[in-house]
Amino acid sequence: MTSVASTTARADAARALQGATWIEPVENEELPWGRRPGYEFTRIFDVEGTVCAASLSATAHGIYEAYLNGVRVGDQELTPGLTSYAKTLYVQQYDVRALLREGENELRLILSDGWFRGRTGPNRIGDNYGTQTAVIAKLIATTNDAEIILVTDESWKVRAGEIVTADLMDGQAVDLTRRDLAYWQSARIARDSLTADRSRLAFSPAPPVRRVSEHHPASITRLPGGRQIVDFGQNLNGWVRLRQLGPAGSTLTLTHGEALDASGDLTMSHLAYTEYPNPDPLPTGQIDSVTSRGVEGDVFEPRHTTHGFQYVAVDGLAEDLDPNAITAIFVYTDLAQTGTFSSSNDRVDRLHEIAVASWHSNACDVPTDCPQRERWGYTGDYQIFVRTASFLDDVEGFSRKWLRALADDQRADGCVPNVAPSNGIAINPAIPFSFDGSAGWGDAATIVPWQIYQTYGDETVLRETFDMMAKWVDYAAGVAAQGRHQSRIERSAEPAPHEKFLWDTGFHWGEWLEPDGVFDFTQDIGIIATAYLYRSASIVSQSAAVLGDVDAATRYGALASAVRAAWQAEFVDASGRLTSESQANYVRALAFDLVPDDVRERSVSRLVELIREKDTHLSTGFLSTALLLPTLAANGRADVAYELLLRDSEPSWMTMLDRGATTIWESWAGIDKDGNPHESLNHYSKGGVISFLHEHVAGIRATAPGYRAFAVAPKPGGGLTSAHASLRTRHGQIDSRWEIAEDQFSLTVIVPAGTIATVVLPSGVEHTVSSGQHRFVESA
Repeated sequence: MTSVASTTARADAARALQGATWIEPVENEELPWGRRPGYEFTRIFDVEGTVCAASLSATAHGIYEAYLNGVRVGDQELTPGLTSYAKTLYVQQYDVRALLREGENELRLILSDGWFRGRTGPNRIGDNYGTQTAVIAKLIATTNDAEIILVTDESWKVRAGEIVTADLMDGQAVDLTRRDLAYWQSARIARDSLTADRSRLAFSPAPPVRRVSEHHPASITRLPGGRQIVDFGQNLNGWVRLRQLGPAGSTLTLTHGEALDASGDLTMSHLAYTEYPNPDPLPTGQIDSVTSRGVEGDVFEPRHTTHGFQYVAVDGLAEDLDPNAITAIFVYTDLAQTGTFSSSNDRVDRLHEIAVASWHSNACDVPTDCPQRERWGYTGDYQIFVRTASFLDDVEGFSRKWLRALADDQRADGCVPNVAPSNGIAINPAIPFSFDGSAGWGDAATIVPWQIYQTYGDETVLRETFDMMAKWVDYAAGVAAQGRHQSRIERSAEPAPHEKFLWDTGFHWGEWLEPDGVFDFTQDIGIIATAYLYRSASIVSQSAAVLGDVDAATRYGALASAVRAAWQAEFVDASGRLTSESQANYVRALAFDLVPDDVRERSVSRLVELIREKDTHLSTGFLSTALLLPTLAANGRADVAYELLLRDSEPSWMTMLDRGATTIWESWAGIDKDGNPHESLNHYSKGGVISFLHEHVAGIRATAPGYRAFAVAPKPGGGLTSAHASLRTRHGQIDSRWEIAEDQFSLTVIVPAGTIATVVLPSGVEHTVSSGQHRFVESA
């Protein structure tokens, strides 16, 4: 199978920089992680004649910006983005014709550590891909007289500029009094093995990161000590733009956070991270500073870092901050919106809004878990949310880019890393095992590409990732065959025949963050891991069939059948109940089609009983919460799904709304009843619940890859009197709009050209319709 970045595409990217040389700054001292400056590279050149066309190609080991004649090139942020630099590095191209002028011109490149050698992950590890930043660029301009080619080489000059420090985790410090004061010196040619390898250069399939929206202060409060607290009214990922910098020589400090304490001051306590077994928390970071030069019109906008925040504490400004002088910039991958949802219930609509905000906060070049404490590309989080994301935005290119990193970092034995790209990993002797290869996390290698294929109908993603998918399943199946959990060894010295298909050893996160759960990595979670082995083996079999590999389809299909039979033999008792009962295990059993057909109805009933035993509250954890409501609805219990959706006591989504959430929380008690914050307040995985709104409330569901055929089967309930959802597919826009009025249910459906829809009314009556607008009415 071909790789994500094909040989041809990589050759084109390398060709775009042909003749250019990697250059680097001269660093005379070794500075610690997070305390390194940004560098400015410059080259003066002449242009004769009128410019007809001009393009700039560039990339870097670090984060770079380009300026032509003092004007910033393009609107992409955090370029070249986060990749597994040793194997893939993306090149950006810009049309710069409008920025060139006849006569003297200057091309300037600004370079900082970024992901390449800056601090990443909760442990704040630096130098993940190297110890030296570098940049490479090539400008080609065509005039009415000649072609001009400018490349990075030994003729360039470099200096440490006004960016005193820049780090994605810690923040950015700028001293504007240094502007144009530092002296230039010759740049150095980079001669390390990584810069010599041009085979890793490629063009990204994903949209770029951009400044997508701006948010103005909801309030500004001055505390007794002089600190000013800016509340933007929305938790987000990005930075602020500040125009009020104070008199010359004054330094302003901006600390970014998600919550306030009882005194109204910014608190970061809930984001504290400790390195086991050390009880002392690491600094949270998220602190920017600017030293003013007292020049009117100066603006501070730290584009070489990002933060997760709703509040900014401003220190050092004597005068009151003008609300018009500070703006929050929401920064994330500029995904094209494809889906919408609205209903008659304002709280449901608000839940949808905060879930989307949380998703976008964590879609900054790669899918992260949170935008403040860790900012890691956790595999489990995106595995959980990708189905929901596909109802909201065009995530095909975004996913393919991330899957490239996942494949790049897959181990030789097929094990999939805990995070991708795999950086910021601390070697801790107190933890004598790896977190990689966990069930439900590693299965992103199969579930994500399969969902992308189902949504967009393009086999390319399967062709690009099939080797990774198969290697992962081979790894998991191998671990299953070779190990036995201690509890089974104690039960019987000799394993039962089915046990070779039970995946019950190795590290697993399991059903992380169950409301009543206690994490114990030694416990038997074979019921979870084996379920995911079945799911992934099934996906690989189906993917092989799509790609025409009959042998692989047969082989992995047989493996899936054996794993399913083993799961049933081990985890379904004679009465049809699961041997390890929990809401999560029943949800997974039903969603993955693991239970025998003759006990499926009993499993649904038992799941509802477990929910009622919790006073109609959920007790699912990380892996199954997003599946809970869709699984209930798909199995005839949409009524219970609505009850859980609208439950207004903890744990519930509505409790988040009632306590002021503007993004989805990591913990159900992200803000407790006393107003105290806990854990991250911007963790999007629990927001996966809104797939229920699109797929069951509005009823839009693909029945063939790419929505060539689909169903519209709305399930009214929960007191809703109307709902509307749309989805722009590769064939056109699907629209489902229903309302209940005067004891009548009416549904209007729009079907794109070239597709077929099966419309199922709440009464069960079905209609098959082709392209066009269709209206259906029945008694409510």
